[in-house]
Amino acid sequence: MDDRSQPRTERRRLTHVDRRGRPRMVDVSGKPPTARRAVAEAIVACSQETLTLVIDGGGPKGDVLMVAELAGVMGAKRTSELIPLCHPLPLTDVVVQITPDRGVSAFRIHAEAATMAPTGVEMEALTAASVAALTLYDMVKGVERGVEIRSIRLVSKSGGASGEWHRPTEPSVMAKPGTAKPRAVRGSARTGGIRRPAKRPGG
Repeated sequence: MDDRSQPRTERRRLTHVDRRGRPRMVDVSGKPPTARRAVAEAIVACSQETLTLVIDGGGPKGDVLMVAELAGVMGAKRTSELIPLCHPLPLTDVVVQITPDRGVSAFRIHAEAATMAPTGVEMEALTAASVAALTLYDMVKGVERGVEIRSIRLVSKSGGASGEWHRPTEPSVMAKPGTAKPRAVRGSARTGGIRRPAKRPGG
């Protein structure tokens, strides 16, 4: 049923806007902490020349993917400082993976964030993917300014009263058979630890 056919008091409302239309941080003090996880992704498209330069590590700024993955982890930790109405969350895990795909001349960024908290961690995952994509652009803009950041979106979330949500399956230009397993950078807001990923074959 269309929300417009329901009484105004029963319609869904934006949680970050009060009844007078003023922005507000949602009060989650009455909600119990639960295990929550969210996954987001972004796609960064570039030329084959730039892709090869990044994979081979021949750029003037060093290991592009390592820096971008690390930036994504750091970005997730600072989400509440960037998004005005986000709650500061004690992140228990952050994972950022960047996979080069020569077939479509692009990089796929996969970001996960987890917490034990009374509110969701979707914004942290999306921020991680966004900051990693922006950093990747910054690292290669000197050789190609036409790089495009595309499809920053939530893939799935779990935990909380709303339970699990998964984006409906659809063909992905980044999903290629035989794609090498991406390396990962992990970080934790509790430990501040960063684990250096394994060296690429032939790297």
